[in-house]
Amino acid sequence: MSHRDTADRLTVRVGADQAGLRLDQALTALVPGHSRSQIQRLIRDGLVRTVDGRELVRPSEPVAEDLVVEVEVPPPTDATPLPQDLPLTLLYEDADLVVVDKPAGMVVHPGAGHADGTLVNALLHHVDDLQGVGGQARPGIVHRLDRGTSGVMVVAKTDLAHTELSRQFHDREVDKEYFALVWGVVRAGRRIEEPIGRDPGNRQKMSTRARRARTAVTRITRVEPLRGVTLAQVAIATGRTHQIRVHLSGIGHPVVGDALYGGGHPPPPPPPRAVAPPERPFPPAARPSF
Repeated sequence: MSHRDTADRLTVRVGADQAGLRLDQALTALVPGHSRSQIQRLIRDGLVRTVDGRELVRPSEPVAEDLVVEVEVPPPTDATPLPQDLPLTLLYEDADLVVVDKPAGMVVHPGAGHADGTLVNALLHHVDDLQGVGGQARPGIVHRLDRGTSGVMVVAKTDLAHTELSRQFHDREVDKEYFALVWGVVRAGRRIEEPIGRDPGNRQKMSTRARRARTAVTRITRVEPLRGVTLAQVAIATGRTHQIRVHLSGIGHPVVGDALYGGGHPPPPPPPRAVAPPERPFPPAARPSF
């Protein structure tokens, strides 16, 4: 059974018919109008939890009878994004792919709270033969950057390119490098291998202390010490959400301008006069190779 608590939150109780099923199977039966793949996405996005606040992040987790679960259901978005004439810099284009410079502040694809104004909307305007590649909702998209992160993104223009690029990203065959301006002095050659998962105390954050975390590897390949900060070249072998920001904050060198992970203000004392914290994190995506 189920009832609406608010416009976007659903509370459900596992009945005898669902007891022992996987979490995604049980919720598919209990949450009307949602497919199993949609339910799995809600689970992985941290939108499913018990009434006492325990986050449920494994779709395969078995459920017991009378378990009460809260499901946050984002408002629906248009399944087919529309072209929008938004500024976008194309760095390279051929018959198979296009490489773009995503600006900071732009969301990659439509979703909850971002029905338009995304990179996908801009791509559909600037690239003629993109519609439908890899699916209507996220045409051409094979990887993502955080909203506040600027930099290089590769977009597929054919189904074959989409399949192969997606495989390379999944199999960690793509080398991704970023520049990160961090507080303090960091040494080159440092390797950070801390699993990352959603922060149990703040759904907007990721953490290396999450109960359920996934492998994440970050390497600091080159550094340029400045006055009170370091410009670091960072390579990642995995692409977890907020990975660079979480890992660098975890070693005591948060990204300059990243208020979410402790880099919003200069550390005392004394704040370097040469550095004024920007309004957003500073880890632009510099170079993918595939």
